[in-house]
Formats: sequence, structure tokens, C-alpha cells
Amino acid sequence: MVEINSSDIIASFDVDAQNCFTPLCPEELPVPDGHTIANALNAQAELAHWRVASKDAHPVSAVWVASKENPQLTPLSGHANSDLYWNLHAVPGTYGFELLEGLPAVTDYDFFVWKGIEPDLHPYGACYHDLADTRSTGVIEFLRDRNTRTVLVGGLALDFCVKVTVLQLLQAGFRVIVNLSATRSLTEVTEQQAMTQMREAGAEFINSLDELVFSSQSVKEA
Repeated sequence: MVEINSSDIIASFDVDAQNCFTPLCPEELPVPDGHTIANALNAQAELAHWRVASKDAHPVSAVWVASKENPQLTPLSGHANSDLYWNLHAVPGTYGFELLEGLPAVTDYDFFVWKGIEPDLHPYGACYHDLADTRSTGVIEFLRDRNTRTVLVGGLALDFCVKVTVLQLLQAGFRVIVNLSATRSLTEVTEQQAMTQMREAGAEFINSLDELVFSSQSVKEA
């Protein structure tokens, strides 16, 4: 069980919950069962005061697009904010760019981030536009301005963009709870590596919302 003070301001974060990261788009970056998390994301949002989200939004001219000569996940050099080659994905106007069926329209979120729009930018986390975490997307400031203490996080994929977003939120001073029912990973190996990294940085994990307990005094304050 994970305990939350009932007086805490809570945000729910949908990280890159897009079709391109599911088997619905097999030529992009399909995460096994990635298309099944919308209900879990909606359920965690019911517990939150604020719902925020992000989308990858990439141009077809991106420098990191994989090819036969430069396969996916091979290192990319010469660009400070793109480190690996990836299959082209999340191009605005395509089916892959769209949020998962069942999620709100982007205008119904309290704050929304589009990331990676420039051809030489491929950030993973939703809190900064660059890999050095110096150019804010504004979501941290939005949450701080509203006295948010706890952030429930889900989205795609756990072992890449979710992981980096969680680490950025922790670094910014938020309590972060990763809802494993609302996220999926590319592989089991990278999932375990990501969870270890997040846990060591201070993240907490729940398998479902049933493991959350609201009380007058949280474990963190006891």
C-alpha cells in the first residue's frame, strides 16, 4: 500500500499515450499492450486535482530517423539533443500522432506539452525540451504554481519517456507515484532497469489504484 495525505494536491500525468507507441502502429514504436492503458489513465485522473499530458510531435525531416544504414537504437552523433536513431513516429496529422482512444481531447487537459517538434530535438522526458534538462516545457512551473505535491504517472513507454519524466519530476521536488497499470514497457529487461533507476531516485510504485490509501497523515510526513 502507498499512503497519500488526503489534503495533498495531486496531479495525474499521461506521458505520450499515443497510438504510435502501440501495436496499432507496428511500423512506428509499438509497445506491447500499449493500447490497453487508457482506462487506467482515466481512472487515476479521477483522483487528481489537475490532469496534464504530453505528446511526441516529430517532423518527417528529423535527424534521428532510422534507416538501413542507421538502424533503430544505434547511436547518433553530432546533435546535442538527439542521441539515438529511432523509427519515424508521432508525425502530426497521422494516426500514430493521436492520443489513445478513450482519452480526453488535448484541449480538455489542464496543461499539455508537445515535444520534439524541431528536427534536431528528440527529448524523452516531458518536462524539458532538451536532453540537458535546461529548457523547460512549463509543466513543472504549472504544477508548482498550483501547490502540487504528488504526481501520479502513467503513459508510454515506462522504460523511456515515462522513466525520464519521472526522474525530472523527482528532481524538481515532487512526490512521484508510478501507476504500473497505466503504463507498459518495450522489454522486460529495460523495464527492470528503469524501475531500479526510478526507485533509487525516490519514485514509488503501485500495481493498481487499489494500492493507494488516503489518510489525514501520509507516510512521508509520519
